[in-house]
Amino acid sequence: MVNFDKMRIYTRTGDDGTTGLIGGTRVPKDDLRLEAYGTVDELNSWIGYLYSQPLLEDRASILIEIQKKLFVIGGRLATDTSKVDLSHKLSCTDDDIRQLEQEIDSMLERLEPQTHFILPGGHETAAICHIARTVCRRAERRIFQLSGQIDIPFQLLGYINRLSDFLFVLSREISKKSGVKEIEWEP
Repeated sequence: MVNFDKMRIYTRTGDDGTTGLIGGTRVPKDDLRLEAYGTVDELNSWIGYLYSQPLLEDRASILIEIQKKLFVIGGRLATDTSKVDLSHKLSCTDDDIRQLEQEIDSMLERLEPQTHFILPGGHETAAICHIARTVCRRAERRIFQLSGQIDIPFQLLGYINRLSDFLFVLSREISKKSGVKEIEWEP
């Protein structure tokens, strides 16, 4: 168990260009695993920015749940499972995916059907959703790439995939709520 009263901000152990995984293994800072969980961390920061937007007060609880799940996913990716098994504590389940799907379905019921590709932008908060969505897609690509090296649970990839869909639909909901017309792409 981590003693948070004595957690240090700096340890100097990374000054040599390596970082420690959960389990003690040291890897180079340009390791694909760090790129994957670093991108999940970046995504979590964008979700935190979304959470701070006034238009999303009614979505605060789901955004916090998403942040918690992203922290779990990052922890899972940062764990050397050959040294320690934390899968029971760092899980991503079918229920987590279903929760996102229910949120998506609920928002879609209140939106007009999509007939065109939509350009990112419009309202500032909708644009933040699009940035978070593209970071989420990058995280998905990095995690999928990492799955060629380590075992990644199917549900973890499914959750990240569904989260990008959630962020897209959330951007549409924000546009509607704010009265800003979506910009349709016309070829």
